[in-house]
Amino acid sequence: MGITELFEQALANSKTITERPSNEILLKLYSLYKQATEGDINVDPPSNPFDIVNKAKFNAWNELKGNTKEESMQEYIDLVNKLKEE
Repeated sequence: MGITELFEQALANSKTITERPSNEILLKLYSLYKQATEGDINVDPPSNPFDIVNKAKFNAWNELKGNTKEESMQEYIDLVNKLKEE
């Protein structure tokens, strides 16, 4: 099975995690997903300084700048597998 198929399986598995992960883990999953599916960040930062959620999402995705889609897919797969074991 290739990395894309494993990533798609991890996406499906992420929806079956019984215990809700912490906000930090959810943010990591979000940023890895965005980097894996869209590549380097391609949006402007939130203009509203009080938009804390979107600012956190922007910063988390921006931190992955330069990671390949495959690297991000693998990190996502590993994180979901770790969460499934817990």
